[in-house]
Amino acid sequence: MQRTVRLNRIDAVLSGLDYPITPATVATECADVTVELAEGEVSLAETVRRSHADRFTSAGDLGEELLSLLPRHAVGEPYQSEGDA
Repeated sequence: MQRTVRLNRIDAVLSGLDYPITPATVATECADVTVELAEGEVSLAETVRRSHADRFTSAGDLGEELLSLLPRHAVGEPYQSEGDA
């Protein structure tokens, strides 16, 4: 069963994994997860497979790595800040 999760809700998926965990294990356990971005979507498994990390020690560790692997447009318009007037 395929699951689609908004990026701002991905912590619920990541916190359900057992840590420490390798990128390969994340990819296997989350093969059915699609992450909905501000523009488009990505496979969680395919995204994490691009990681050069040996393992992740916590959901926070994996979440930070995931954010670094996403395309620039994943969270909104590049170079824009909601605080700018």
